[in-house]
Amino acid sequence: MVQTRKVLDVLDGETVFPPPVWLMRQAGRYLPEYRRTRKAAGSFLDLCYTPDLAVEVTLQPIRRFGFDAAILFSDILVVPDALDRDVRFEEGRGPLMKPIDAAGIAMLDGSNLLNHLAPVLETVKRLRAGLPDETALLGFCGAPWTVATYMIAGHGTPDQAPARLFAYREPAAFDMLLDLLADLSAEYLCAQIEAGADAVQIFDSWAGVLGKSEFQRFCVGPTRKIIAAVRSKHPQARIIAFAKGAGPLLTDYRRETGATAIGLDWTVPLSFARELQAGGPVQGNLDPMRVVAGGKALDEGVDAIVEALGNGPLIFNLGHGITPQADPDHVTRLVQRLRSL
Repeated sequence: MVQTRKVLDVLDGETVFPPPVWLMRQAGRYLPEYRRTRKAAGSFLDLCYTPDLAVEVTLQPIRRFGFDAAILFSDILVVPDALDRDVRFEEGRGPLMKPIDAAGIAMLDGSNLLNHLAPVLETVKRLRAGLPDETALLGFCGAPWTVATYMIAGHGTPDQAPARLFAYREPAAFDMLLDLLADLSAEYLCAQIEAGADAVQIFDSWAGVLGKSEFQRFCVGPTRKIIAAVRSKHPQARIIAFAKGAGPLLTDYRRETGATAIGLDWTVPLSFARELQAGGPVQGNLDPMRVVAGGKALDEGVDAIVEALGNGPLIFNLGHGITPQADPDHVTRLVQRLRSL
């Protein structure tokens, strides 16, 4: 008998108490078992593209903490990697790739996407078969705006000025890039759902650097396109949209994109989060630094979120990814405190 998957119950609009929990980047460098597996893999992309290893690191936090959801171990930049952008990850520098210009955008060919990402889809299949019945499996992709920022600059930047300038100077080429990324992301998410993902998340990690009109054009529009395309094939698809730093622009974000739930970063006031929750499920939004601090700071953060949002559909999570400095014992404390409430 398949047990209920609490994360999916919340995404279907139910209030579950205590709320289900998973953490962004829950399979990561704060875990010693992850660091050992990462070393054995050779490179970060080898880890992403080797199903045996990707399955292992996805399951590590489930074994250790018993989270209510596992999220596929991969990276948002596998899509530009499938576009032959020479993606690589260097210690201390993060992701790097060949910067793209307008001429390069016109030559992009996404026809090999699913062949290139076949190992990732194999990982999804193995995970769904290997996870406990009660544990939801989440797939994901990067939102077009966020992925485009790396493609334009060739690396991460503090304020994504290269992509913003490119969008102003080459609007037609930039729209072409966003449209292509939206189409490919929808195809990728559909393939993840077909491989066994129960729900998917769209990460727009750099939404917060944009003004209102740019947010509407670069974030809302492409995300809406992805969700509509996914739902055209999978009408009941559960989709979480996370626009980090969007603040008051989140008021209409779920309605305008069609997202099932919206992820909240730690800067979203809980009073505002309650307003957003009135429109449907929310996910978030503990400050990752509270997990680093532990103790009273951690307990107070957990309690405040549950007090504010626990009477509605809530998936407990961080307001962004867990950091390498986090103590695994603090994560254990977080889960135990949440479930003791």
